[in-house]
Amino acid sequence: MFTGIISAIGTITHRQPLEKGVRLTVSAPGLDLKDVALGDSIAHGGVCLTVIAKKKSAYQVDVSEETLSCTTGLDSEGSELNLEKALRLSDRLGGHLVSGHVDGVGKVVKFDQIGESHELVIKAPKAIAKYIARKGSITVNGVSLTTNTVKGRKFSINLIPHTVAVTTLKYLEPGSPVNLEIDLIARYAERMLDPSK
Repeated sequence: MFTGIISAIGTITHRQPLEKGVRLTVSAPGLDLKDVALGDSIAHGGVCLTVIAKKKSAYQVDVSEETLSCTTGLDSEGSELNLEKALRLSDRLGGHLVSGHVDGVGKVVKFDQIGESHELVIKAPKAIAKYIARKGSITVNGVSLTTNTVKGRKFSINLIPHTVAVTTLKYLEPGSPVNLEIDLIARYAERMLDPSK
């Protein structure tokens, strides 16, 4: 589990093709890796991946073909990723409960500066749009955010200067694909209301 509060930005420095996926080397000088063991989970742009090798400020993860097919941002050297180590039971829950399992890839419709902040408008895939609620929680590229407005498949978010400065969201522009994870509560509420799903 994660909180959607980003700890550092990492960079994919090497991409090694595997038979059914890729092995990535991620450089993360801003992420304290001292307490990260092999087998631990780290979220990469909202995608939970397992550490399989580690050096001082870099580590490796394997990404399956399935994960590559339903996410964005994990496929090229030089890509920067929002990073977050897995939540410990003693940690503060600063964002919201995040599983690191991407529900769909959305598309940025608008990313404009308004005063000190930025307005981000995203169009969600049809399959998950119904789970996005006004003033609800959503994870965008691993970042826990609150929606301002929701209209059909489009929703807007206000990004404060700090969030833009310390995450990769600063690089977004109209047309950019983004990893989306809906709020866990919405997913479970639907299952309880309709057990046939």
